[in-house]
Amino acid sequence: MVKDKYITGVLVGLFFPLVGFFGFYKWKFSIFSLSDFLSLLIQQKSVLSAMISVSLLLNGAALSFFFQKEKDKVAKGIFFTTCAYALIAIACKWFL
Repeated sequence: MVKDKYITGVLVGLFFPLVGFFGFYKWKFSIFSLSDFLSLLIQQKSVLSAMISVSLLLNGAALSFFFQKEKDKVAKGIFFTTCAYALIAIACKWFL
């Protein structure tokens, strides 16, 4: 059973986008090396947006799951990291 703590939510919120990132890489771009894929993300903003959307989709599913299980602190931690990821994504899109 997962304890209802903010730090648990932050850790879950950090983990799932990484899983989404590697899943997106394997699903769409496995023919490229990881370093080539990272270069592509910097060059092609549309690929970066798609990758971020897929990655944050997993956080949305986790957020919904923990709210449904009434683990509000965990869900708030996930929401916090999702907002942080979104701000970083916007900054990358505007300034890179």
